[in-house]
Amino acid sequence: MPRAPAIDASTRLLVVAPHPDDESLATGMLIQRCLAEGGSVDVVLLTDGDDNPWPQRWLEKRIIVGAAGRRRWGGRRRREVVAALARLGVGPARLHAMGWHDMQVTTQLRRHYDSSIGQLRAVLTQVRPTLVVIPDLGDRHPDHGAAHVLTRLAMLGTGIPAEVLTYMVHGTEASPPEALIVPDGDAERQRVKTAAVLEHATQMVLSRKRMLGIASRPERFDRPPPPVPVGATLRLPWHPGPWARARLRVVLADGQGARHWTWRKAPLVRDGDDWLLALPPVPGPAFVKLTADLATPWIYDRYGWVCRDPDPIGLVARPPG
Repeated sequence: MPRAPAIDASTRLLVVAPHPDDESLATGMLIQRCLAEGGSVDVVLLTDGDDNPWPQRWLEKRIIVGAAGRRRWGGRRRREVVAALARLGVGPARLHAMGWHDMQVTTQLRRHYDSSIGQLRAVLTQVRPTLVVIPDLGDRHPDHGAAHVLTRLAMLGTGIPAEVLTYMVHGTEASPPEALIVPDGDAERQRVKTAAVLEHATQMVLSRKRMLGIASRPERFDRPPPPVPVGATLRLPWHPGPWARARLRVVLADGQGARHWTWRKAPLVRDGDDWLLALPPVPGPAFVKLTADLATPWIYDRYGWVCRDPDPIGLVARPPG
């Protein structure tokens, strides 16, 4: 069985939520348990969920949603997350809202790397967490995968040792079920968690059954991928065809910054059917993804991220064994 982190009065839990509702869906019971043991809980909210057009169209009886409408919707969802956290016992002073744009966290990473990392490091330095819970790198929502990358890179060099757990909302964990941490089955905490999820009223309009289904399943946590040897290249798991390659960009994010290239200009070498990406000798993890600057109604990530992770540095301190 996997070793669950100790939760007691010394625990300082930091939850990273890409959108309003992720904090309750993924960690509602863990938050309550931490507070019940005398620990503290802080939540980083990356976006206000402002790009959520179909519930907004339904509730506001409008077809076109412009910039002002998105800001108004984001304000409404921000108030919902405050109410949900109050249900869980977390006050508004413990909510650290970044105010980034929904569906654009990858763009935030690419175009505003230094300021984004700086905002997250400021919270880490203030909270000094002992346990950090972040989205799974393999989550199919692009904001979730990018949230994992940004948080892991922000952790580098802080000198704050903490355990790191990951949660999955959109997709299935890479680890087998027996390797996942399932820390809580308390019925009263489950009732309170459901009440917190219901505070996200905008999301109940069109997705009530799905939301409550996610909320009712046991909270499961994984750990970041185990260390792998550092190499000069990273073997990519994707095999896009010529038509796709003409439209794709290769994004590399590491402790030195974020770079991106068109496929043709990326430092790629073919190895049989695979592609190898040359990596600079930068300490810490390196994250790579494929993306296309194309508008599409499909919100989920086709390619996702791949990680080259050497021995953990700084905050990413995995337990022994």
